[in-house]
Amino acid sequence: MDQNTTSLSDVTCPFCGLACDDLQLAKSQSGLAVTQNGCAIASVEFRQLGAANGLNAAPRLTGRPTTVDQAIAAAAQLLANAKAPLIAGLGTDVAGARATLALADRIGAVVDHMNMPAKLRNILTLQNSGWITTTLAEIKNRADFILIVGSGVLKRFPRFLERAVWPKNAMFVGDAAARKVIFLGELDGLVIDAPAAVTRLQCDHLSLPRIVAALRALVNRQQIDPIHLAPADLQTLQRLAGEMRHARYGVVVWAAPDFDFPHGELAIQTLAEMIKDLNKTIRFAGFPLGGSDGDFSSNGVQTWQTGLPLRSRYGKSGLDYDPNRYGASELLAAKEVDALLWISSFSAGRTPPVDQIPSIVLGPPSMKFEREPDVFFPVGTPGIHHDGHFIRADKVVVMHLKKVVESSLLSVAEIANGLVQALSR
Repeated sequence: MDQNTTSLSDVTCPFCGLACDDLQLAKSQSGLAVTQNGCAIASVEFRQLGAANGLNAAPRLTGRPTTVDQAIAAAAQLLANAKAPLIAGLGTDVAGARATLALADRIGAVVDHMNMPAKLRNILTLQNSGWITTTLAEIKNRADFILIVGSGVLKRFPRFLERAVWPKNAMFVGDAAARKVIFLGELDGLVIDAPAAVTRLQCDHLSLPRIVAALRALVNRQQIDPIHLAPADLQTLQRLAGEMRHARYGVVVWAAPDFDFPHGELAIQTLAEMIKDLNKTIRFAGFPLGGSDGDFSSNGVQTWQTGLPLRSRYGKSGLDYDPNRYGASELLAAKEVDALLWISSFSAGRTPPVDQIPSIVLGPPSMKFEREPDVFFPVGTPGIHHDGHFIRADKVVVMHLKKVVESSLLSVAEIANGLVQALSR
């Protein structure tokens, strides 16, 4: 290792909901590099965002560099003039979410997260009929049967298998490599690094509702009309249903973006109801993977402070929650908002939707725009440029994100608090 390179151990990664806390980084003058225990997502983001330290840290007004005070004054004036402001993106940590929601309350804004189109499928299922879910630790230490639905689990959470399905050590399952693992979904070209044989059930994502409904019926020993399934599929699902009924501790894992079709929440609800059916005789649980871009953190702060999820509107009469009316894309398309505040501190690639309304953006210094916002604040990334807290995928642990580089970049919380103060003068 070069003399000017420092090794950092036990770093927590903020770039997906797993929040893996065992990464090793090499820090040098050129930036950060993941040397151990990373994944493709972590390697790219630490390299790109770590290299941004100290670069282009000045805010911009319509593309021209300015001071923080001038940028805050301009942004505050823009928000004060708005009659129907929208705060979206919301890619931030717990402190950033608290400050941003205080700002929303101050200006009467609609708040929506960039991941809500997918996340809402889980929320609607939970609101409608409830579910039985588990934690990463329970999967790691107890599960003997795991059904993974959809390819997004592995694509969006690359270390899930390593961290939870086939860990090096598990407390109560003996040899974790011996547990039964089934993959159901679009699996063509998907490489699964498994220590033991796994079962792969191929189906396109549009067939998931039909397959999941058939599986629930078979779990309950109901008859399936063969016209709805090929003979091979029926035999395979019958065998799978029998294995599920005989599990000691079974888990169904899914990622909501895989259910991107009309009424995708109904397929998730079918999974949730099947899990309830199984719990009449054995122990079974669901695990909806999420948390990336701080979506669990922002939604968690909103819920514990107000009792309602995101896609809500702050106003003089209180908080109005309406997931169908207050989607950011729909509001922009219908021209029902007249100012946009967009936040994405975990990714330079999650840029705001292009629109002609006045806009304020908080993002990494390297963020590129098709249309330069009226005000741009380069902000630090929690877990790289400043400390922070991040709600993990199972929502039972708040992970501490520790600063790993010195930086002059301000946090989302500092900018949002500055805007509240400016609007209160």
